[in-house]
Parts: sequence; C-alpha cells; structure tokens
Amino acid sequence: MIGLTWLTLIVITFLAVLFFFLIWPMRYLLTGRKLLYARLAVLAFDIIAIAWFVLHVARYHQISGNAFLLELIVAFVLAQLIGSVFVMLAVLVRCLWRRMMAVPVDESRRRLLSKAAVYPAAAAGLSLYGSFVERDSLVERSYDIPVHHLAEDGYRIAQLSDIHLGAFFSVADLETLLQRAAAAKPNLLAITGDLFDDNAQNHQAARLLERYIDAFPDGIWYCLGNHEHFRGVTAILEDLAHTRVQVLVNECRQIPGRSIFLAGVDYPMDRPHFADLSKEYMEEALEKLPTGAPTVLLAHHPDFIDLAAERAIALTLSGHTHGGQFGILGLPLFPVFKYTRGMVQKGESYGYVHCGNGSWFPCRIGCPPEIAYFNLRAV
Repeated sequence: MIGLTWLTLIVITFLAVLFFFLIWPMRYLLTGRKLLYARLAVLAFDIIAIAWFVLHVARYHQISGNAFLLELIVAFVLAQLIGSVFVMLAVLVRCLWRRMMAVPVDESRRRLLSKAAVYPAAAAGLSLYGSFVERDSLVERSYDIPVHHLAEDGYRIAQLSDIHLGAFFSVADLETLLQRAAAAKPNLLAITGDLFDDNAQNHQAARLLERYIDAFPDGIWYCLGNHEHFRGVTAILEDLAHTRVQVLVNECRQIPGRSIFLAGVDYPMDRPHFADLSKEYMEEALEKLPTGAPTVLLAHHPDFIDLAAERAIALTLSGHTHGGQFGILGLPLFPVFKYTRGMVQKGESYGYVHCGNGSWFPCRIGCPPEIAYFNLRAV
C-alpha cells in the first residue's frame, strides 16, 4: 500500500510538472482571454489524451483500429513539448543577449515573439516528421567484427530487436521487415527480444517466423525481452516451441556445422536483484561453452555487454533502449542507460545496442529503426 501511494504521488507530480511545462510558455504566444481559453482547451485535451493513451496502450495494448487517431494525438502532445522547448530557449537566448548588450527591459512580450507562429509551426512539423516519416524510415548498418578461432571468415548475422507487435506494428509490418532482412542474404537472423507484445497477434507472428526460417541458412535465433514476460512468457514459449526458431533461455548452442556458438540470456525481471540475476543467467548460459569457442551472446538488456566482456565473448547483441528514441547528430538525446545506442568495444569484445524496429510510443526523431548486420572476420 505504501509503495502504491508513493507511485501514485510520483505519477501525479510528474503529470503536474508536464502540464505546467506545456501551458506556461503559451504566455509568450497569446495574451488576455485568448491565453486563458487556449490554456484551458489544451489542458483538457492533454488530460484526456494522455489518460486514453495510458489506458489503451499500457494496459490493453490492443487498439489497432484506433492506431491512426492515437498517432495524431501523440503527435499533437509531442508538438506541444517541442514547441515549449523552442519558446523557452528563445526566451533564454533573448534574456542573455539583452543582459550582455545592456538593453533596457521591454515589458511587452508580444514584441518579444512578434513572429511567434514560427515556434508552434516548427514544432508541429518536427513532431509529424517523427511520427509519420522517420518512424518508418528503416536504415541498414553493417559492421566488421574480428573474432578469434573463427573458421568461417565473413560469416554474416542480421539483427532485429524491439519490434513490439501491437497498435503501431502489425504482423504484416513484421513480414515486410523479415523480407528486407532476408534480401541481404545473411547466414543467420538474431532477434533480441520484445517482439511478442500483443496477445492478439503473438500466435500469428510465431507462425510467420516459422515460414521465414528457410530464408536464413542457419535459421532464426531468439532471446527473451521484458515485454515477453509482460504478455505471458509461458504462452509465447509454447508458440515458439511449435516452430524451428532457436530460443535461447540461459543456454548456449553451437550452430550446426559451424564453429560458432550462440548463447542467450533471459531478461531479469526482479529489478532490485537485477545485477545478481544477470550474473546468474550468464553463468548458466555459458556453463557448457567450450573454452575459446567463437561466441555471440544474445541479451535483451545492454548491461550484459560488460558481463560478456569479462568472459571474452566476441560479440554481444542487445536492444531494449530503442536507441533513446530521440537523438541528435547520431547521439541519444536522453542517454538514461550506460549503453544506449550503437557499438561498444571493451578490450577484444564488442557489444551492440540496437535502435529497435518498433516501439509502443509512435515517434522517432534522429533515431530511425534499423537492421544491423555483423560480418564476423577471422583473426
């Protein structure tokens, strides 16, 4: 009960700060009754829109019929956030400039932003671009990875991650993605979790993976993410058991006819004991791994990159972060994880944090979805 009370207080505080941030900068765009009416209208819309988003996406997660409407609502709220940032930056820059130049204070904020329409227009454009253009602008990236004791020089692995079946990513979208990955003719496809995120589509998605097994000579290999646990991991594993998908849950297997081993770890769902469970899962996964064997680890959370480096694993493929979902100049705008996006090298071990292919939040800016390819090179 105490935990729930604190969680409720945190959520209410966050929403209060968010709503203040959304409506306060409007004072620089409007005045008088127009300002009051605009604030009331926007506040009412945001409360209803955010409540609807949380109810349907976070709780039910099955709203395919309302996806386009929800995308528009998200784009509108995001445009407000971006517009608020633009306005506050403009105010800050002007304030600093006036102080440096010793310009007398002008009480007329209408004069301050006489062309204020530029700010919401730019914000709306950026939000719509992220919601309806970049979110579907798939990019392909390729990396060469040196691997000791590798017999198959040039072995090629494709990685997908964080597809998040649901309102914003259908089974038809998944098939298009699989076709794109298969067209590059990799030897193997690795999927690092958070694909099965909609109970209405999960079974159909598992059957689709089975149909595409033969498009990849060494098959499709899979590790679990946190959202598989959210949606019922037992049922998902049962669906996958009826396919030829190689699911790795704290274990390793040698690719048939190859010198390469693939290991995979489960997602530690007990957050207070995340670090201890991560080490336990790694030990279990690598228990039967031959010494010095060329190995690729599939792990949904990028924290496993450090653990893999300690064991001299050649390459770790991870996801979970969505690359931060918002970035600038190739860097995450909100780097809340130790490793958020792209390639990490620790000694002779490499780790990759995939930007993800889908998301439960329908917008990407400076962080498009990707297919990553890894060419293993013998050294």
